[in-house]
Amino acid sequence: MIYVAPSLLAADFANLEASVKRVTDAGANYLHLDVMDGAFVPNFSFGTPVISALRRHSKLIFDVHLMINDPIRYIDDFVKAGADIITFHVESCDDPAAVIRAIRAREVRCGLAVSPATPVERLLPYLPDIQMALIMTVVPGFGGQSFMPEMLEKVRAVRKVADRDRLKLDIEVDGGLNAENIGQATAAGANVIVAGSAIFKSKKPKLTISSMRSAAVMNPYKG
Repeated sequence: MIYVAPSLLAADFANLEASVKRVTDAGANYLHLDVMDGAFVPNFSFGTPVISALRRHSKLIFDVHLMINDPIRYIDDFVKAGADIITFHVESCDDPAAVIRAIRAREVRCGLAVSPATPVERLLPYLPDIQMALIMTVVPGFGGQSFMPEMLEKVRAVRKVADRDRLKLDIEVDGGLNAENIGQATAAGANVIVAGSAIFKSKKPKLTISSMRSAAVMNPYKG
């Protein structure tokens, strides 16, 4: 199944509740929540107070993407705020395995992300212990960037290992996705699609999401 995850970074921050309802009504599956600390990436976004406030008004799966240093410090806080999935970066800590254990101990789904400059081999040893691999298709830290199609080689590599080892693994792609390029991502093996501006800035988000799903169906992963 293809899951569509609008990124809150592209929402109207003066009207977050209404913005989230709009994409929910349009057919979104997840809400992608980018948390930035100004250190791991050169930008700030929002934290647990915003997530907690939105949790009371949304039944979407909260897909929390931590772009922060030393994420193990805050796992409990994000679980309490309402995260359903917590994804952190393999580059953000010295012991990714410990962070994975901490997340899974809280009975939420665990994702592990890799940035464009990082070889996919850094991610592969952890695949048996996570539920989702996130391949960044832009440099993390800012919304509105252009899709990097060369990152789909990482998607293919992860999907190949997951199939070989019979892992039940979602592969998420994040950065510059829209109806024109989603087919490239799904054909490579991705099944969770993050899209910010393409959905939140759309005048017809329901049509946008429908177009994305149609493009995904027309470009399935074939192994």
